[in-house]
Parts: sequence; structure tokens; C-alpha cells
Amino acid sequence: MKENQKDLIFGIRAIIESINSGKEIDKLLVQKGLNNDLIKELLKTAREHNVPISQVPAEKLNRVTRKNHQGAIAFISAIRYASLDNIIDQTYQEGREPFFIILDRVTDVRNFGAIARTAECAGLDGIIIPSRGSAAINSDAMKTSAGALNYIPVCRVENLKNTITFLKESGIQIIACTEKTDQSIYEVNFNQPVAILLGSEEDGISPEYLKMTDTRGKIPMKGKIDSLNVSVSAAIAIYEAIRQRV
Repeated sequence: MKENQKDLIFGIRAIIESINSGKEIDKLLVQKGLNNDLIKELLKTAREHNVPISQVPAEKLNRVTRKNHQGAIAFISAIRYASLDNIIDQTYQEGREPFFIILDRVTDVRNFGAIARTAECAGLDGIIIPSRGSAAINSDAMKTSAGALNYIPVCRVENLKNTITFLKESGIQIIACTEKTDQSIYEVNFNQPVAILLGSEEDGISPEYLKMTDTRGKIPMKGKIDSLNVSVSAAIAIYEAIRQRV
């Protein structure tokens, strides 16, 4: 999908000022091989603000925009990311059982937007995504979510493995929605603090994360096609959890 130009900032100084002003940056592309003082300042600023950085060939930058990008393009996030720690603390303080969804390498903006819409309608406490390998949260994601991304907290984490460990230590059960089990999703106990983990349509959940889960559940398939769109799978799992928790 071609990037919407209003979701971009290009030019090194403009990006530095945007980061320092508090603008939320989804990711930063920097041209490989550049090593001048201004680029060094940009990289330092980005790292201080936990902005995901990718060093790419000049050709990739030129495909994004033909304007004078000076070797750097930043993608603006349509939202402000939330603190996972704060959300967990708040839910327990309110006497509620936390309910999250974790997305491992869901890169399609439309799928992400649809999942966010379902999560917000179902009243989830938040969506957890890794800082790299996830869909851009831009105007297209906002549109697909029907505005749900204005309301559902999204937590961007640097290390998904560490985050899963942190969730488990916080008393939250990690439940994988995967075909790699004999147990039906309808046999899983969602009536507890939970985080539902879903993976990409191409590869499913990463093996290292799947090993860390407490429970696995699969969606029964009766037809000739043996897989569902990830946003549909998310909706089925979320509303089975809601059914049990009501």
C-alpha cells in the first residue's frame, strides 16, 4: 500500500524537531551509509525517545517520496501509545481482571484496524504490539478501525518476549489462538486475567512465544478452507472470552 503523504515527515531537522516536540513517531527510515553530524543527532534523538529505526537503501526512501528527504523519513503515528504497566495497575485497582490482545507480526493495516475495532467494541483494556514488524498505525489504520483507535489503548513494546514474561508475572494468563493444539477455543477458560496471542497469517505465532503460553485454543474448522483471516480469528476468540466473562 502506498503511504499517505500526510502521514510522513521528511528532512532531518524537521524530524528531530518533531520528535523533541512530543510527536509520536511510528517508525524512522534512515539512509544507509550516511554518517554526518546531523544524522548522528537524529539517531541519538530517536533512540532517546524509543523510536524504531530502520536503515534502508536510498531507493526505498525515494519510493516513499520524491521530495528532498535528505536521507530520512519518519512515519507519524495516528495515536499516542499507552503504558502497559499503568493499564495493568489501573485495572487491578478498579477490581477488574485485565483483558489484552497481543499481536505478533500482524502487518496488514486493514487487519490491524479491524482487530482494534473489535477490541474496542468488546471493552478490552489494550492491544499489545512489538515496536518492529507490526502494521503502521496511520490514517488508514484509523479509518479501518472506524475511529476505535481513538479509544482503545495500544501498547508498543520493545521486546515481546520480555513483555509476555511480565504479563505472566502480573498474574495474566497467555492464551494462544492457534491451530497447533487439540483443544477448542471454546474449552479454554477465559474467566480470569488474560491476554490472547495471535500471529501473522503467513507464519502464525512465533515458536518462541508459543512456548511461553499457558494455554492454547483452536477455532474449529468444518469446511474445505482450513484458515481464517486474523481479524476474524481475533473476533471469535475475543467474543468467546466475553461470553464467559459476562
